[in-house]
Amino acid sequence: MNLDCERLFRDALDGEHGFPRSLLDELSQRFNEIQDEIRLRRLEGEYGFLDLGLQEATIAGLTTFADTAGQAFDHVLVLGIGGSALGTKALVNALRPRAWNELDDEAREYFPRITVLENIDPVSVSAALRRIDPRRVLVNVVSKSGGTAETLAQYLVVRHWLETAVGPEAAPKHLVFTTDPVEGALRRIADDEGIPAFEIPPGVGGRFSVLSPVGLLPAALVGIDVVALLRGARRALEAAAHEGLRDNPAALYAGLHWAADTRLGARTHVLMPYSDGLRELAEWFRQLWAESLGKRVNRHGEIIHAGPTPLGAIGATDQHSQVQLFMEGPHDKVITFVRVEDHGEDVLIPARSGQPEALEYLGGKTLAGLLGAEQDATEKALAQVGRLSVRITLPRVDAEEIGELLMFFQLATGYAGAWYGVNPFDQPGVELGKRLTFAAMGRPGYSG
Repeated sequence: MNLDCERLFRDALDGEHGFPRSLLDELSQRFNEIQDEIRLRRLEGEYGFLDLGLQEATIAGLTTFADTAGQAFDHVLVLGIGGSALGTKALVNALRPRAWNELDDEAREYFPRITVLENIDPVSVSAALRRIDPRRVLVNVVSKSGGTAETLAQYLVVRHWLETAVGPEAAPKHLVFTTDPVEGALRRIADDEGIPAFEIPPGVGGRFSVLSPVGLLPAALVGIDVVALLRGARRALEAAAHEGLRDNPAALYAGLHWAADTRLGARTHVLMPYSDGLRELAEWFRQLWAESLGKRVNRHGEIIHAGPTPLGAIGATDQHSQVQLFMEGPHDKVITFVRVEDHGEDVLIPARSGQPEALEYLGGKTLAGLLGAEQDATEKALAQVGRLSVRITLPRVDAEEIGELLMFFQLATGYAGAWYGVNPFDQPGVELGKRLTFAAMGRPGYSG
């Protein structure tokens, strides 16, 4: 992948908006401090996702499971929420053919269909359970803590559904857990009943877990090349090892977005891929950026109410919905375009004689060519009116490139935490809601 940040600077925009070039020197001078902060925090047990590039034993275990027990089923049902679901959806959307579940067995190369139940909406849950054959399903229950109320509720519903269909003795053979190595309700059930369980490393939080068994197990089950995913992730990690800010794409991306927020008031950070296959990746990014950086207090306990608001968009679709706001609304946004050079296939727009002029110019062109032209035109149009943007270019959408892109955004989030001076790995803002939910549902110890 390639990162281009030129259109954050005044001389590449309208001469009025954006940064002076001197900002790069200023950020570079502070970068040693940022690196030292991250090294210190890593020694204290944070930034565990940086170790996910090398997982030989884990990969061997989950690929063996996928190639043996996993192939006894023709549907995978993933139960999870937030970081336990969004990464899997991003991987499947990007790296499996479109409409995967609608393809026949031969078109799927006999890999199973997959459904991710990420919410507790009773209508969605009921519809999924009516559609899936319980005799042919493998259920992957995913919770880092093993105590997530929504996921445990899903598990209890699905466990009853399985037992009703195949019997209490056979039901555990349809289950696999992804959870903490030692603690939590799921770990206890797995140990008591002999249910296979893959470990989420203790230092890896849910929203940073897509390249752990949280995302890798379902990916392997549906035939995604998980070795290539990690190969791409290592490429991003190698780029982040550079001590110079200009040569470290993730740190540069983070630093410039922090400066856009805190100095230019650009507090909305848009991720806009020009590929339907990256639509779910934009949703995954929203959680990663929002939950990591939206904090009431900084590392020193000072009240700051910091954090940008991430927004997902998709090109070219959202040129006809959100781009009007991006062009003429407040100067409070940075748009990250993700451009794909080779989509893997293309469609020729046929030329037809005798057509109106409004159609004639399209004949002989391709849909990929039109999509690329629209991305380029949107970026240039925004620049002419002083709107900030960056561009990430992917040569193609494959497992290696997606692994690199996922790790790049995780690295950028980790760096952004240091730029903002906040802990990017906690989420105190959601804990009160959890406790009140436990109280409302009658969990012992929470009635107060």
